[in-house]
Amino acid sequence: MGGIEHTVVDTDRGKVRGIAEGEAISFRGIPYVASPVGGLRFAPPQPHAAWTDVRDAAQAGPSVPQAASRLERVQGRRTPDWDEDGCLTVNVFTPRRALEDDAARPVLVWWHGGGFTSGSGGWDWYDGGRLAALGDIVVVTANYRVGPLGYLYLPEIGAANLGAQDQAAVLRWVQNNIASFGGDPRTVTVGGQSAGAYSALMLALDPATNGSITRVLLQSGPFGLNAQDPHQAAENAAVYLRLLGIPDGTDPARALRALPAEQLLDAYGRLSVQLAAPGNVAPPMYPVLGAPGIPRPRQQALTTGALEGKPLLIGTTRDEATAFFAVDPRIQHLTIAAALDVLTAQLGRQAAQDVYQQHAARLDEQATPAQIFTAAQTDGLFRDGSLEIADHHAAGGSNTTYVYQFDYAPAEDPYALGATHCAELPFLFDAFDAYPDSPVLAGAGDAQRSLGREFATAVAEFVTAGRTRDWLPYAPATAARIRHFG
Repeated sequence: MGGIEHTVVDTDRGKVRGIAEGEAISFRGIPYVASPVGGLRFAPPQPHAAWTDVRDAAQAGPSVPQAASRLERVQGRRTPDWDEDGCLTVNVFTPRRALEDDAARPVLVWWHGGGFTSGSGGWDWYDGGRLAALGDIVVVTANYRVGPLGYLYLPEIGAANLGAQDQAAVLRWVQNNIASFGGDPRTVTVGGQSAGAYSALMLALDPATNGSITRVLLQSGPFGLNAQDPHQAAENAAVYLRLLGIPDGTDPARALRALPAEQLLDAYGRLSVQLAAPGNVAPPMYPVLGAPGIPRPRQQALTTGALEGKPLLIGTTRDEATAFFAVDPRIQHLTIAAALDVLTAQLGRQAAQDVYQQHAARLDEQATPAQIFTAAQTDGLFRDGSLEIADHHAAGGSNTTYVYQFDYAPAEDPYALGATHCAELPFLFDAFDAYPDSPVLAGAGDAQRSLGREFATAVAEFVTAGRTRDWLPYAPATAARIRHFG
């Protein structure tokens, strides 16, 4: 192995061998529950069998079954690497010295985004080694079931927010195992980006998982999207079964478990097309209210104090929605009347007119209807909800709250993305080399790496202490307390 070091660590299922990379030790592809195959497809997560030999943890496991991300034009293409067997794994990144001394490091459990439809914690986009070394923290990423395998709503067969149940199982794994990797199970920040931020907040608000979480990091959460109504989720599930050709009256569990995963993904793609509407970024299946993981609405949970006492770091990018609409011809060709029609379908006519006029007044006089609509979507889907959460939390008085906005935009920007959704990810993980085809990083160099260190250091300080240096905590409705990066 050319001098590469290996380290063996005990888990509750057996020993794993990591690999030294730079100033961190990486343990990838560790199963945290059994593979969701056969009778475990569309079933809640089950314990993984123990192993006797030392398990190699140098490589990440496969991603969960999924189609290509709809944001490939922004983040770059990925070669499909999914396999249902072996997909539910965690990756642990720990500083070298954490396995050499007795100090327990704070832990960051970080969830990838992907609209509850795609993504993998094992991808190099989210390699946590450099962040772990920079901050002297332990970073955990993980896979959870997405798309129909994770969010098909058929509670009669046990399929209800299975992706959220996977995430809860990861937190249990962390509680039981992270001390072996130098982590402190009593100091766990749960965080993530986009759908991962949405997931992190769900976990922090759910009484079943709240007690294992110390701090909360929320990056670009689509908090304008309420949890899916169970009746709507059931209707979408019924349409999905029809698209698969599963007749009424048959045992859906048996039929679904007999089909190839490719067929399940194909039908999900057709359902997405069938439900698509201009300006709507919601996937056909995502977390359902009242199912495991979301026992009550987010607003109710916040009002009754579910997040009290937990430091919060929350933020957005400046131009979130360009990732979804800058290359969508249906949006780019909008007239004023058509933009108002789309907003009316979302908000009602009077609210649509008010929102359109407000955003038109904020932008340049030459702004197109597409640009005005996109700015309204950035606020409606991402920024407004994030600030509402921050305002509520900071108003609690004793709740430490930090708010950021990531403003970096590439000098070369052919799609006019600006500081778009996902723009901060390579900066947080110092993963610039993992985005060779991404227009978000056109022209990245030393200045961008310096900005990345600044952003990652602030995050690591928060994970470590629940506060950051040289950054005043947020006060409700105080824009001057929002820290801008870029």
